[in-house]
Amino acid sequence: MDLLSERKKKLKELKELNIIPYEYKFDKKHNSKQILDNFSKFKNKKVSIAGRIMTQRIMGGASFAHIQDGDGQIQIYINKSVKNYDLFKKLDIGDIIGVKGKVFKTKKGEISVEVNSFQLLTKSLRPLPEKWHGLKDKEIRYRQRYVDLIMNQEVKEVFRKRALTIQAMREFLIKNGYIEVETPILQPIYGGTNARPFESKLNALNMKVYMRISNELYLKRLIVGGYEKIFEFSQDFRNEGVDKTHNPEFLLMETMCAYANYEDNMDFVEEMFEFIAKKVNGTTKVTYQGRKIDFKRPWKRMRMVDAIKEFAKIDIENMSDEEIKKFMEKNNLKLETKFSRGLAMELIFEELVEKNLIQPTIIYDYPFETCGLAKPKKDNPDYAERFEPYVNGWELGNIYSELNDPEILRAYWKKQEKKNKEEKDKEAQRMDEDFLRALEYGMPPTSGVGIGVDRLVMLLTNSESIRDVIFFPFMRPE
Repeated sequence: MDLLSERKKKLKELKELNIIPYEYKFDKKHNSKQILDNFSKFKNKKVSIAGRIMTQRIMGGASFAHIQDGDGQIQIYINKSVKNYDLFKKLDIGDIIGVKGKVFKTKKGEISVEVNSFQLLTKSLRPLPEKWHGLKDKEIRYRQRYVDLIMNQEVKEVFRKRALTIQAMREFLIKNGYIEVETPILQPIYGGTNARPFESKLNALNMKVYMRISNELYLKRLIVGGYEKIFEFSQDFRNEGVDKTHNPEFLLMETMCAYANYEDNMDFVEEMFEFIAKKVNGTTKVTYQGRKIDFKRPWKRMRMVDAIKEFAKIDIENMSDEEIKKFMEKNNLKLETKFSRGLAMELIFEELVEKNLIQPTIIYDYPFETCGLAKPKKDNPDYAERFEPYVNGWELGNIYSELNDPEILRAYWKKQEKKNKEEKDKEAQRMDEDFLRALEYGMPPTSGVGIGVDRLVMLLTNSESIRDVIFFPFMRPE
């Protein structure tokens, strides 16, 4: 008989004995960490704890076990003086029980609870795996995150730090006068960035809808409406590739601040990252996959063209189109669309420069044609007032002075729609007449910050893959 069948047989026997295998409630008043951290306070005191049986040493007249709750594990000791001791001996690893008893320390010095009474709360039908920690096939751990969390306490710690990261970010924003808002996830027109959306249909109105790829255009509508400092934690969806730093569903934190520009937000982003690192880890320093990284201000700041000059060893501003094409051919760099200087510059940067930006670095002044929602620079409209923070060779955000001229934006979107039609570019942006109408009412000078929360959590927790910091990453069907 396999273990699942054996446990189902035990379940049947429990029911025949009129023992409830799936209880409705237990009066849990304490947790393992409380007791372990404050033994002197709890010594010889009665406690009420509950958790999952993780180890058992069943003996004749007395037994030991470890139960695991949301904060850790604690040993329990039970002997035959407890009236339902025979039931305890029949329990399995994985069963969830409630325990009332007195705190003491064993001869070996382990803080434990001597059981006065216990209650079966949940019968576990599937046995816990014997070898799960460090499982090489991580896909199983991602699919069965519930088992991963039971077996690996360090995984739970990663997600505790994820929660702290979001809390710290929210705390920083509120301290700086920002108000949290909510915008639509289902949108009639997707926009705010270049990305391929997920499509669906709203049956009630017989219309096509999209999962948001960005919340940016809705935040700007609120700025038009009179808000001045707003932010949102935005669950976004992009129908694109999956790799170590990309998941189809991800968390973005986006702000909008009226009367500010991208230079104001350079300081703001540095301050925010430093604040979060200290809150989460108690220090601005982290070690990520063997690399030491320090979020302490001030960060290095470089124009994109200067970063290309330093790491790709070319002065791209003073090169002709033909020279740029030859350089790209020599380095096996190919554009997916027609050649343009801006797109070529962006590709060269991504392929030859990004990987060198290990310590926190701000790269600014991107080619205008690669960021049509940003303001062109006053002194050189070929470039946009845009920057991105880089750490460990990853882009962690996208920040710019927001374009608020509806005529320039209309012209940009017309080009995007033509690109979509002629080149079948599924990532091209769409014309949004309602947003243009909002801009025609007038939006003050504004700058927004977009930060990829998942990648930041990866850095703060030394997690190798984005799937390590998302509870339920998207997986292929089994």
